[in-house]
Amino acid sequence: MTPEVVKILASALAIAIGGMAPALTIGFIGAKAMEGIGRNPEAAGKLLVPMLLGMAFAEAIAIYALVVALVIQFVL
Repeated sequence: MTPEVVKILASALAIAIGGMAPALTIGFIGAKAMEGIGRNPEAAGKLLVPMLLGMAFAEAIAIYALVVALVIQFVL
């Protein structure tokens, strides 16, 4: 394998693995929040902000994976 192929594969794996975990986490956070709201509708206001913060932190990991993939692709 040439170095160019290795670089492309490493970049693809970085974004694939780095995007899969946050996607599952965001889905899990949303599902549990909806479950909590379904059980106690009055708690919707209390669940909204922590749910959004958890989703934002999980999405930040995907952005870091994107940055790593771009660094592998264009800098290394």
